[in-house]
Amino acid sequence: MAKCEVCGLEISLPFTCSYCKGTFCSYHRLPEAHNCQMLHLAKMQKHFYDNLSAPRPEFRFGARGITSKTEVLHLLIAWIILSICFSMRYVLSINSIMFIIIFTVYFCVVGTGFISHELAHKFTAMKYGYLSEFRLWPLGLIIALSSSLLTLGSLIFAAPGATYVIPRYPTYELSGIDEKKRMGLISLAGPLSNMLWAIIFYFLSWLDGPLSDIGFHVNLWLAIFNMIPLGDLDGRKIMTWNFTIWAIVTIPLWIVEIFLIFA
Repeated sequence: MAKCEVCGLEISLPFTCSYCKGTFCSYHRLPEAHNCQMLHLAKMQKHFYDNLSAPRPEFRFGARGITSKTEVLHLLIAWIILSICFSMRYVLSINSIMFIIIFTVYFCVVGTGFISHELAHKFTAMKYGYLSEFRLWPLGLIIALSSSLLTLGSLIFAAPGATYVIPRYPTYELSGIDEKKRMGLISLAGPLSNMLWAIIFYFLSWLDGPLSDIGFHVNLWLAIFNMIPLGDLDGRKIMTWNFTIWAIVTIPLWIVEIFLIFA
């Protein structure tokens, strides 16, 4: 028999939280009652629906705008911070004018990798009927800057934030695809976008331009990093859904990276 994760009461008909997936009794079933770790998502969802005129609308995110000022601001901050992180190796070795040039190059390249990665998550989630917005992770920004500073850009723990996916009320409405598969596909969209950009930059590198070469390596690294099956990274969600697909995507990425290291 299941037990409530808050009070330990044995329950024959447990409630499963739509946000943290925990098991609770009727008294602790609401996110506020069990201090849900995803409480901010629950509040965000309530905010979306409180701003709609109909009590139970057929909500489509794009009907009222695909983004918000908060999301745009958070994306811009993360974009700038990541660009600084990737440019860190040049901070102490060259003059300020050259750093600005290098930073501008990385700003353009990180834009293709980071922004397309997060938007791929967002639009795929919206396709499957979820509400979705990007939010900064302050600790992740600090870790990214610290790892970049300590290694002068050689190793970057790039986790400045995440695209949060909020379940629709009252149930998921896309029939034929279970929740685990939907979350796997949403997670897979981000690394696939980086792989696509890496391929594009690889062929552009034949033009012997620094922008294309940097673009290839940045997008390759973003794809590899996000396919790591740990924590809240995309790789863990994809592996949980389908190990074969995770392996088909991940193994070639590491083969290419190892070849580049020893070539």
